[in-house]
Amino acid sequence: MKYSILSRSSWFLSLFLLSSVCFAQADIINDVKEAIKLGASKEIVRYLNANVDITINGNMDSYSRTQAEFVLKEFFKKNPPSSFVIVHQGASKGGSPYATGQYASTNENVYLVWVRIKKINNTFLIHEMSFIKE
Repeated sequence: MKYSILSRSSWFLSLFLLSSVCFAQADIINDVKEAIKLGASKEIVRYLNANVDITINGNMDSYSRTQAEFVLKEFFKKNPPSSFVIVHQGASKGGSPYATGQYASTNENVYLVWVRIKKINNTFLIHEMSFIKE
């Protein structure tokens, strides 16, 4: 009987921890999705790693959070948001979450968006973002 109770407790604890990780991943993806929909670079920056790779139309560079905010602000200024939808989300073989989406701007440009997230010090942060014109 003791073993059965301990087994159930361990199972429920494992399930709770796993679901907490899944919800944390989903939360960051949902929050970033809403920020991209609004073109809110200040909101996106809250979820960036200290250094982040940003690619816009094939031009990739590594930026600090401050630099990344400026780059994203300029992108949204040139391409004001009309809509953004997540097309697919998942995790790599190593467990790093990612999401792909489609961003449409009011000037009729459409971009494929890729967001790659890593867990750093128990916090999920964006490690890479790409905006590729379709």
